Amino acid sequence: MLRLHYLTCIVVFFLFGDVFAGLVNTRGGTRAFPDLYEASVDELQEGLDAGTFTSVDLVTAYFARIDEVNLKGPALRAVLELNPMALSQAADLDRERRATGKRGHLHGIPILLKDNIATVASEGMNTTAGSFSLLGSIVPDDAGVVKRLRRAGAIILGKANMSEWAHFRGNLPSGWSGRGLQCTNAYFPNADPCGSSSGSGVGASIGLAAVTLGTETDGSITCPSSNNNLAGIKPTVGLTSRAGVIPISAHQDTIGPMTRSIADAAIVLSVIAGKDPNDNFTLAQPDRVPDYTRALRKDALRGKRIGVPRHVFLNNSISGDDPSINVAFEQALNVIRRLGATVVDPADIPSAEEIVRSNNETVVLDTEFKVQLNQWFESLIENPSGVRSLADLIQFDDDNPDLEEPPQFTDQSQLIEAQRTQGFDDAYFTALAFNEDLGATRGIDAALKRHKLDALVLPATGFTTVPAAIVGYPIVTVPLGFFPDNVPIGRAGPNLVYPAPGVPFGLSFFGTAFSEFDLIGFGYAYEQATKTRLARRAFPDAIPKTQLEDVVRN
Repeated sequence: MLRLHYLTCIVVFFLFGDVFAGLVNTRGGTRAFPDLYEASVDELQEGLDAGTFTSVDLVTAYFARIDEVNLKGPALRAVLELNPMALSQAADLDRERRATGKRGHLHGIPILLKDNIATVASEGMNTTAGSFSLLGSIVPDDAGVVKRLRRAGAIILGKANMSEWAHFRGNLPSGWSGRGLQCTNAYFPNADPCGSSSGSGVGASIGLAAVTLGTETDGSITCPSSNNNLAGIKPTVGLTSRAGVIPISAHQDTIGPMTRSIADAAIVLSVIAGKDPNDNFTLAQPDRVPDYTRALRKDALRGKRIGVPRHVFLNNSISGDDPSINVAFEQALNVIRRLGATVVDPADIPSAEEIVRSNNETVVLDTEFKVQLNQWFESLIENPSGVRSLADLIQFDDDNPDLEEPPQFTDQSQLIEAQRTQGFDDAYFTALAFNEDLGATRGIDAALKRHKLDALVLPATGFTTVPAAIVGYPIVTVPLGFFPDNVPIGRAGPNLVYPAPGVPFGLSFFGTAFSEFDLIGFGYAYEQATKTRLARRAFPDAIPKTQLEDVVRN
């Protein structure tokens, strides 16, 4: 299907003759084409404004790059399907740019969406969370974040592969779905992409799209950003709308950008954040959404107090202790000090050990998943599979083993556990209240208050995401380092490895609710001081060769 769409796109490309207007760049008489492996939103806008290339060129180039590495070559399986209308939408936006100017930073910029983020079926794409049980289903509307992207002039390039049902099906490896099969990391063959926003992470890491969107319940933006050398923002629950997103949990789900730089992530978050009457959690956010690009200051850490919650999170088996990560983290703390911050070390989270022992997150997620997924099925205008409930889904998977239960990928234990729940009972409400106490009152907020901190910082590995997850608090992740070439290769499931030589790992800044502006500033200051992402590229076969210049000069 991807190959067919790509050939169709090439044909359409040559039908839009007017898109070549203004291709000559007057800067020194030469054209400047940004490398799509690293190209930023601002660099792409500069070329689009100058007429060096068009949005049609951009879409064509990204389609070709996906074609090179997605099912061919290293077969990264980062992308599930392409938008058959992307080229015509790009042509419309090119004409609008010439006629009236651009709408903003994202005008004509192609974006990949995780496959649990709804787009109207009439556009030609599915929304399936990686499951054949939703193939061909018709959603009532675009997701709330997609409406904002379209109004900003962004182009939906396609849908990214993901861990099926956002990694809430059972004991299956990250990045596997029935529809997309196994997505793998581009930094080492068959390495773990992590999280459930795996295709978004891999796609952004090697420039298969300008930017991508992921979703997180607990770790699914943070971890794939970490494993794929990216900047990722997991927003406060309620900052971005979850309307039209296949759910796990109303109290933990959130949608955020995964990009190659904090600057790009800030641009995207400024567009997708805001209130939505279709998601009542968003109505509790501050009335005014900040322009997060104003947080991009290299001196953002100067005079700040950053805490290190070592107990439970570092140097032990719970945290996924690794010497390479530990060394890189200590070096990162020195960078933070050099940037003018006071590092308070340790600044422990009082409830950390209780969070480890608690089963409250599982109770909340299982209960909310069953209720909300049943509501999702009921909301569909049509679903050809006939699946209308979680119970139907479990049966569908058993009835279609070739599609959904191939050898080594049969587990449905999480779905079955959720199906056994009894709705919003006393156990659920008790667990929900205890999560708030553990994660906020005696958790993150307690550590911030006790040590007069502006944020906490940890490696983006192991148990780091849990305290923020159970209370819906934000995390900003940036590249921290890479496993050395002599690291022993570990196993991460059938045909997946982790750790592995050259695989990245990240650094996470986290804080209280709606502290994204400060966290973005801290991440940006660290990113600009270290430029860690640029220290290593993906393995050669995983790097697409097609560039904008190839498309423009064809």
